[in-house]
Amino acid sequence: MKFIHISDLHLVAPGERVWGFDPLARLDACLADIAAHHGDASFCAISGDLAERGEVSAYKALKERLERFPLPVYLALGNHDDRETFFDVFGDAPRDDDGYAQTAAVHDGYSILSIDTLKGPPSSAGLYGEDRRKWLRRRLDDAGESPVLVFMHHPPFDIGHDLMDRIKLEDGEGFHGLFAGRNIKHMFFGHAHRAMSGQWRGIPFTGVPSLAHQLPLAGGAVPTVYSDEPPMYAVVLVEQDRTVVHFDAFLNRKPAQMDPEAERGTWS
Repeated sequence: MKFIHISDLHLVAPGERVWGFDPLARLDACLADIAAHHGDASFCAISGDLAERGEVSAYKALKERLERFPLPVYLALGNHDDRETFFDVFGDAPRDDDGYAQTAAVHDGYSILSIDTLKGPPSSAGLYGEDRRKWLRRRLDDAGESPVLVFMHHPPFDIGHDLMDRIKLEDGEGFHGLFAGRNIKHMFFGHAHRAMSGQWRGIPFTGVPSLAHQLPLAGGAVPTVYSDEPPMYAVVLVEQDRTVVHFDAFLNRKPAQMDPEAERGTWS
């Protein structure tokens, strides 16, 4: 199975910029590139911070574009989002019985679970309390022994970044306990504005960069809190015996300084 993972759009009203970037132009370029090169993907997951300030105009711009996008899209919410405004615009988006933006789907035998970790202002940390956990338990029960892919905004553990580790998902211990005895194939998140991968207590994970600004890995590497580094989306290939995650820096892809016919036919 092949699917796409995007995160941290930080959309504002058309024509506005965030920290020098045009988030809507970045999203347009991203969606066009995916449609051109990965139209065979099963779905696309966008793991939160859909909007910079949770504004109606930002969500409307996103909805208009996703209505033209050829892939099914599953949306999670991040700390920059506003749940009520999101549902005002995305009125038909899945929500659980308690009003959280949580989605369950099945693709090629894999259970796809997109969960809502938005705590709400003034905190930028994530929250996943009992009112949300009961939904996840039911969905994990439904999955049985089938492999599960989890999409969320906040990482539930320290990633080794001083700023991000202050605003991770609260109660990572309790969250991890939900997965005991479950077949969690992979966990995907955003929030950190970095490309990363690894394992958390045996659960493989991947984080993707933002489509807008990034967060420098090393403090002091640039004089500002955020940095101008390539936006990326992830192309994920999942099989029974492996998971491969490719990061595509779609705006920084340029031809090499070579004749177009050079190196052709030499790959046997």
